[in-house]
Formats: sequence, structure tokens, C-alpha cells
Amino acid sequence: MIIRNYLYTLLLVLLTFVAAAQQKITANSNAANLSECRAILENDVLTLENSRVRRQYNWNNGNLISQSLTNKSNNYTWQLEGKAADNQFPGTGKPANGKLEVKQVAATAHIAAHLRAEVNVALGDLEVKRVFRIYPDCPAIACNYYFRGTVTAPWTTAATNLGDLRNIEGKAAEAEGKVPVTVLDRLSLPGKHWRFKAVQFFDITDRVNNLTEDVTQVAYRADSRMVGNLLFADDMEQQQGIFILKEAPSSNVQLAYPGFDFVTRIGEVQAVGVGLESKDITKTNWVKGYGVVMGVSNNGELGQLQALRSYQQNIRIHEPGRDDMILMNTWGDRNQDKRVGEKFTLEEIRAAHRLGITHFQIDDGWQTGRSVNSAFAGGTLTNIWDNPNYWWPDPKKFPNGLASVVKLGEELGVEVCLWFNPSKDDSYAHWQNDADALIRLYKDYGIRTFKIDGVQVPDKRAEINLRKMFDTVMTVTNNQAVFNLDVTAGKRYGYHYFNEYGNIFLENRYTDWSNYYPHWTLRNLWMLSKYVPPQNLQIEFLNNFRNKDKYPANDKLAPGQMPFEYTFAITMMAQPLAWFEATGLPEEGYKLAPVLKKYQTLQTDIHSGKIFPIGEEPSGFGWTGFQSLQNNKGYIIVYRELNQRPETALQTWLPAGKKVELKLVLGEGQNFKSKVAADGRLTFKLPKPNSYALYQYVIVNK
Repeated sequence: MIIRNYLYTLLLVLLTFVAAAQQKITANSNAANLSECRAILENDVLTLENSRVRRQYNWNNGNLISQSLTNKSNNYTWQLEGKAADNQFPGTGKPANGKLEVKQVAATAHIAAHLRAEVNVALGDLEVKRVFRIYPDCPAIACNYYFRGTVTAPWTTAATNLGDLRNIEGKAAEAEGKVPVTVLDRLSLPGKHWRFKAVQFFDITDRVNNLTEDVTQVAYRADSRMVGNLLFADDMEQQQGIFILKEAPSSNVQLAYPGFDFVTRIGEVQAVGVGLESKDITKTNWVKGYGVVMGVSNNGELGQLQALRSYQQNIRIHEPGRDDMILMNTWGDRNQDKRVGEKFTLEEIRAAHRLGITHFQIDDGWQTGRSVNSAFAGGTLTNIWDNPNYWWPDPKKFPNGLASVVKLGEELGVEVCLWFNPSKDDSYAHWQNDADALIRLYKDYGIRTFKIDGVQVPDKRAEINLRKMFDTVMTVTNNQAVFNLDVTAGKRYGYHYFNEYGNIFLENRYTDWSNYYPHWTLRNLWMLSKYVPPQNLQIEFLNNFRNKDKYPANDKLAPGQMPFEYTFAITMMAQPLAWFEATGLPEEGYKLAPVLKKYQTLQTDIHSGKIFPIGEEPSGFGWTGFQSLQNNKGYIIVYRELNQRPETALQTWLPAGKKVELKLVLGEGQNFKSKVAADGRLTFKLPKPNSYALYQYVIVNK
């Protein structure tokens, strides 16, 4: 085992060296852009900045205290008056041995070029490393935390019920109820008139069908605990904005969770909960905690959303041939693994090609081992590695391995992808075996896209080992691997964690159980798209010719009542997921092929913009849509749900008073020119219910 680990490490070092050599040209090309990113320590003041944002700290021997935050787009600065360090970790000592290291990080196939500023400090027996990431032309600065050493005090404490506290008559009473939690970041905000909006996100979508929830509060003298990965802070007097993104799983499944994510009050806002118990920290190895991103904005809500999205688009480089996909996975027809085999798979690839699918994913059942989700008895996902061939093609189902399947896919332009369930035994102690299996499939067959399912992250060790698995595969594949991270069940990653590895498989919906409604899918995408890039989400459309009898005959919103093309159009701003067997489509279903093939030519351009929802919240009975913003041009897609309004004025993100030209590229409707109303509305027309129009637009006078 020692020799194997040594050889494995040597292989990773060699592959990293090769990758670095390949990226030398990229590094040189990014040098000019990175020149705007700076991290300077001078006269005990640390300055982190680029062309859009500046944050200055009192060095405080490496235990930073924020002094100011500047939005360089309009030269507005908040002077901060904090006396305490920005972070807080119970049971630690005074800061010592502060050190700053700065280096440029060149772009890779999946990581954007950025400046890395590493701040190390010893807080008694605990070493804390803050790694700041500064991207060019991005109005936000990210920070990841790492810990090493020892801490004796607990890092999570139950919060006191506010009803058990006395009335506030003085400073002593005002301080009651404070919880000794880990603090990731702190801003001492000037002024009293701040409004805060926290956005909570929900995954576990097998059980949840409302995926975001907003709560708005104003600053008050007592602490207010707010829940969510995202906080918008509006300075009402100055009409300026700040956002804080906590890079962690969804709140209800975070590790070492204190019960809330932000503390707000007049004069201060904190991001809390580092995702670690003090017992998780070791003396020898750095342990990574949750991260935090601080950004600035103006121009109201759109400015805030664009600032957030600007950062999110830097987390993973979007490579068209790798990350844009129309992926088909047959599991949505509920045959499970009963039909999986070489003959069936070859037929599906041919049918997928005919339909216009770019990626075909073989779900559970391709492998020699049998999982608990199999239609056949005797499956297990426990002690997987008792069978060393568990994750190798079943020789009975695939007598030629996957070679013939991949070959046909290459000939027809359909990339073959696989389903994979890491071994969760002992907190993913067998992560290296899992990585080896994925690497072998990549090396032997060229398969690089894997749906990662069945994950449970009950503790920090499990998270660490999963990250090792992902990082190892990314390194060996020269960052070409794509992971479809399933968030349908269990304690997993949410929407703001592990984003560098691929996209998100959002939800399982089935006509067999009558829990698929196109307007539900549209609503989930619409609500998430305000805060999560929809091009990072796999969104399903089903074979709605099936199971019409599973819905009431008078159910006007049943999927069988809607055109097949309309159900596909719902997915266009995301990564479309054909959640069915193509060979099970009736001939009528293949009329969709020209639409998919036209969409393929537009997908990358659509996804290059910042995509946000427009119109009404989807209900099945309204008008709704999305807008992809690309400076003075972009795309708008509108949906007329089941209603008797052939035209309506939809709220958009277009600038008021400007003239726009809209060219129809898919769907119904027609080309038109119009002037945007004072409130940003634009009037759209569609001839019938359950129809859509995808437009390419340009603002003709800026």
C-alpha cells in the first residue's frame, strides 16, 4: 500500500508538471489582466484590490481588522470602525507570526486566473490561514479558511431563546444572548439605516419543491440572526450595496451549524459558522473550512445580482465543448437497470443522435456491481470495494466493455457519460479506490462526465475525502472531468459549494408517480436563477407522451397537455436534461430534432451572458421568462402559460426608455422593435397558451 501511494503521488506530481507546462502560454496571456489585482502590505495596512473593489485592513499581526471597503466603480467608500478582528474562533490566543504571501495563479481548463493572497497567523496553539482570491474586473473578493493546530474550547453552542432574556435597559442586557460562534467575516458598518435580505436555499429536492426563501429585515440595536447562504446589505442613505456569500452547503445540512449564517445589527454584520468542530482540526494537516465572499454594487437590485454573478462565473471556467450539453439519461422512464446493456445502449445512442442529443449518460446498471436502486434483488452500496470489479462494465451486459458504445458515440457526435456512486464506508475512506475507478474509465474509454449520486456528508472527514477524490480525478484528467453533482437527497453540497467540479443535477421528477409538472420545473429554475447561474443546473424535460392516465383527465397543467417542444423550451437557459429513453418516444417526438439542433448552435452564446428571471413567478397560468444579459445585447425567452392573455407587458432587466430590436430565433411570435417602458417593461405577444418565444435582442440606442 505504501509503494502504491508513493507511485500514485509521483504520478500526480508528473501530471501537474505537464499541466503547468501546457498552461504556460495561458499564464502569460493572463498576466496583463492580473496586473490590476493587488495585495500590498505597507505601514501595517493590508490592501486587497482590483479595478472594481478595494478592501483595506489593519494588519494586526495577521489577525485582520477591516478599515474600509470601496466600490471603485463609483468611488464610494465605507469607512469601517471595527476594533475587533474580522474573524473569531473561541478558545484561541493573541495573534502572532503574521505572514503574507502573494502569487499569481494562471488559468487552467477549469479555474480562472486570479491573484492569491495568503495570510497566515498563529492564534495561540491554532494556526489560521486565510486564502484570498482576487479576480480581474470582479467586484468581489473571496476568502477560504484553513486551520491547523489545537483548540480546546467548543466551536458550537446552542443559541438562547430570545424569550428567555430580560428587557434591554442597558449595555449588559443588550449583550445577553450572544452565542460564542466562529465568525468568518465582520464589517463594522457606518450609519443606522441598513436593510438586509437573507436568501436561504434548499436542496434534497426529492422532498422539497420550494428551493429558495427570502427574508428581509432592517438593522436594529439587538443582534438579529439570519439564515441563508447569501446576504444582501443595502445602505439606504447612500443607495449603495454589499453582498456576502457564504460558500457552504445549504444551511440545514451544514456541518457544525450554529443555527444561523449571519448576525446583523446597527453598526455590524457578521458571517458565521466555519463548518468545523474544534475536534476536526489536527496538528499536522491543514483542514479547510467554509469560505466567504464579500462584494460591492450599485444600481439597485440588478447591480447586486450582476455583481454576485460576476463572481460566480469565475468559480469554474465554462468550456463550451465540455460544459454545454443536452444530456439524455434514461432513468426518467423508470425502467431502472432492467434494459441496460450493449444492445439497448447502442440503440439509445442512435436515437439520441437522431433527436439532437449531445451527451448520453448510462445510469445505474452499467457496472458489474449491483446497487440498492437496482430493479433486481441483492444490490448494495455498502462495502463496495469487497468486489474490486464493482465499478467495471458488467461483462454479461457489455461483453465488449464500453468500447463499442463509446466508438458509436464518437462516430455520431454523442459523448458517452456514466453514473457513479462513491463508496461512503467509513466517511469515504476508500476515496482513492473511487478515484482510481473513474480515472481508469477515463483512460480506457475517454469517459469524462460522471453523475455523482448517493452522497452523504455526515462529518468533516467525509467532506475532506470526497474533495480528495474529485481533486485527484481533475488532476489526472488535466481538469477535463465534469461531475454532475446530484442534490436530490442526503447531506450534500447545495448550490454554493464544490461548484468548481461541474454542474448540478437538480431534481428527480417522474410521470410514473405524477410528480412531474412542467410549470413546477420552470418555477424551480426561475426562482434559483436569480441567485444561481442557471447554466450550472441540469433541468429535466420528460417524455410527456407517457403516463397520461396517471394524471386526472381534467388536470389542465398535466404534462401530457403541453407540447413536447414547450417542455424542452423550459430548459433552454439551463443545461437541458432529456430524462427519458429516446427509443421510447413516439415518432411525433422526433419532430423536436430541428429545435434541438438549432438550440445547439445558440447554447454557448446564451450561456455566456448573465441570466436572470423576468416576468411573473411561474404558476402554470401566467407569463414568465428569462433574460441573458450581454452588455447592449442578449437573449430573452418568454413563456405564455395557460391563460387568455395573448399579450402582456413583462418586467425585464432592459434599461428604461431605450429602443430594442428583437429577432425570433426559436418558438412562436415574430420579430419586433419596441421602446422599453419607464418601469423596464416590454410588451410580448404569443398566439396561444403553452407557447414560447426565444429572441435575440439588441439595444439600438445606448
